[in-house]
Amino acid sequence: MKDTSSKNSIQHVGIIMDGNGRWAQQRGMPRWKGHEAGARAVRRATEEACRQGVSMLTLFAFSNENWKRPAQEVHILFTLLHRYLREERKELIEKGIRLSTLGRRDRIPARVLEDLQMTEEATRTGTRLHLRLALDYGARQEIVMAARALARRVVAGDLHPEEIDEVRFAAALVPDPVPDPDLIIRTAGEQRLSNFLLWQSAYSELYFCPKPWPDFEEADLACAIADYHSRTRKFGDLPRAAVSI
Repeated sequence: MKDTSSKNSIQHVGIIMDGNGRWAQQRGMPRWKGHEAGARAVRRATEEACRQGVSMLTLFAFSNENWKRPAQEVHILFTLLHRYLREERKELIEKGIRLSTLGRRDRIPARVLEDLQMTEEATRTGTRLHLRLALDYGARQEIVMAARALARRVVAGDLHPEEIDEVRFAAALVPDPVPDPDLIIRTAGEQRLSNFLLWQSAYSELYFCPKPWPDFEEADLACAIADYHSRTRKFGDLPRAAVSI
């Protein structure tokens, strides 16, 4: 049985990092300056997640809808990711932080993909925090791909339709076991999931921060986690104190 008490442990935090472009435009800067400032916020959030004892942090870095943005902005985004991978790899290793990605890889620029794979391999044994970057990711696409994979198995005769349950479907989404996010944070005041971890977030607690991502500080993550700990998670059940015999 899941713990329905208000003292919630927290393993997995997901963050929709929103507001980089608006942050820059409000300061009369080009949008890419907001993405550059947002990269520094990634480091702050990662360090605070370690201090808070979070074991997994998933950051929505680039959605499959983001390809619709101007080509120059997309190029800059991947240039910044390339720089982050090169500059942070050594520190990730030293701090015991494992980095991995979810989402498509076939459209990521070759030089970025090469450094990404190198960083994933170099940090694979990190146990302090698992930092996951959602790149070229969309939850609907993820669900469709999982459904197709299961359908192929049914057609091949390896799987009976009645054998498809939530556990088997979740395994088709992500082959390696990953806990569902306990808490999902979105910055910049928007209050929607925007195609992020739709299956996995069925019972996630949601927290909306008005600050744009570049202004998101360590204290903001600590505040979000404190708010999470103050909530009662029921998962469709009743709090123990409310159950009468």
